[in-house]
Amino acid sequence: MNIIEVENLTYSYPAAKSPILRNISLTVEKGDFLAVVGNNGCGKSTFCKTLNGLIPHFTDGDFEGSVKVDGLPTLEADVGTLACKVGYVYQDFENQIVRPTVLDDASYACLNYAMPDYIKKGRQALSMCGLEGRESDYIWQLSGGQTHLLALAGVLSLQPDVLILDEPIAQLDPGHAGKIYEVLKELNEVHGKTILVIEHHTEYIADYCKHVMLMRDGGVAWKLPTAEALRRVEELKECNIFPPQVTIAAHKLKQEGKLSKEQSLPTTIPEGKTAFRTFSFYPDATPKKKQAAAGEAIVEFRGVSASYRSVKGDDRAVFDGLNLEIHRGEKIALIGSNGAGKSTLMKMMVGLRRPSAGDILLGGESIQKMGTEQLSRSVSLVYQNPEEMFIKDSIRADIAYAMQVRGVKNWSERTDGLLARFRLTQLQERDGRLLSGGQMRRASLAIGIALNPQILLLDEPTANLDIATRKEIMQTLSDLRDITETVLIATHDMQLVCEWAQRIVVLCGGKVVADGPRDAIFGDSALLTAVGIRPPEIFTMGQALDSRALCYTIEDFLHHFKELPQ
Repeated sequence: MNIIEVENLTYSYPAAKSPILRNISLTVEKGDFLAVVGNNGCGKSTFCKTLNGLIPHFTDGDFEGSVKVDGLPTLEADVGTLACKVGYVYQDFENQIVRPTVLDDASYACLNYAMPDYIKKGRQALSMCGLEGRESDYIWQLSGGQTHLLALAGVLSLQPDVLILDEPIAQLDPGHAGKIYEVLKELNEVHGKTILVIEHHTEYIADYCKHVMLMRDGGVAWKLPTAEALRRVEELKECNIFPPQVTIAAHKLKQEGKLSKEQSLPTTIPEGKTAFRTFSFYPDATPKKKQAAAGEAIVEFRGVSASYRSVKGDDRAVFDGLNLEIHRGEKIALIGSNGAGKSTLMKMMVGLRRPSAGDILLGGESIQKMGTEQLSRSVSLVYQNPEEMFIKDSIRADIAYAMQVRGVKNWSERTDGLLARFRLTQLQERDGRLLSGGQMRRASLAIGIALNPQILLLDEPTANLDIATRKEIMQTLSDLRDITETVLIATHDMQLVCEWAQRIVVLCGGKVVADGPRDAIFGDSALLTAVGIRPPEIFTMGQALDSRALCYTIEDFLHHFKELPQ
């Protein structure tokens, strides 16, 4: 039975020169778990908003064709009626949280519909989303992953048959990302919900989704079973969609004639174990070069404690006696689950938060004795949401601002140089808030290094970006090595961690639970399990074949695994 039926759908935004959706015809069966993929601007979010009636009832424009959900034409129903059929969790899900406590928020939609059993429906939705027992908590007591689940519970309380989630794991650590998908799996398999996810992380698509729909230039190129879809390696890469790493590795081996043409490309780790069963691990004959010793300590956390005030109950402790040294010239990745304190640590380094106990030294001097201007010349923080870095009406003005107000000589020439280095010259008169995700990231980095800080802090520099744009930002970060001598990145992006960082610091429970190079961190399976770290898929593939293998990239894997002689 088809629960979604789309015929000849074409849509143009108001004043747009051309349609964003072009003649789409599609059916989705009841109980499907469908991944919607495609490059930026291809119309994924626009298409999904036609399913819950936001287009064209809320966002006007030229709408042609028909969209039916459970037999109901969306043009004939209002948004309120459609919300009971299609629940939508947006990428900026925090904006869907409207009430102060968990149960109050989960049941609010049902209260708004004057349902007498709104509390019961809210409790049921919380239970289905794994939030049972948190009903009386304030929303600010939740982690990022729990807040996302609360947004899901809010739409689920209306008991829609269809759930749509736009980039459901973009801002989450691997542990919470897995939790989100396990909840979606149960909603799909146990409760019969039809689920659509707009997703870039193909390893999750391979593990959880039943079908994949590729959108290209406003149309639907195809809708296929997941395994068949992810094996279309070249076609997906042309659309800036990167199949699972295990699939790409097998594809390259096939191209080189090292894997049988009859062998199906694997899309998951278990399939990879079968596909690579005739391959063996060969360690490097020469030992790895030792990294150069780090310079002197330029930042020292000495017994630092920090907490957030709580309206209800005790203050929430983030750090309790934290000790940490950052040395000159280091490239450090700071990792840990949502709420582990990564952003708080960075904010303390630039004076935006003060420790409740202990001290932080910069160059041997307490930062509590330093003024904001003195700190800003030594330490610069680039925020997770780059739009928060833009205060002027053009990129050029934003980059130049800090230099101008501090009387930096030749600020105009330096602005020209930064625009050129970050490939922003052609965009310099554009408002930064109106740029694409990748362009905003590059612009925020240019602003961050404008004053030539000794230490650059980056909070989730690849969050909310598609895979292609993430690769672009990773290259930009590599280019920073000759600009800023010490860089600290807080991130959930394990591929970024593996390819960029020289040192990895793991935070958990207000303390540093691990600190070292990538082999020490990712080679410790007990640590990975305890902290909820999900290594890059190709690393897990190598470990599944041979516990000695520490392969962080596809190139590492292909270098170390060779087919056994016949």
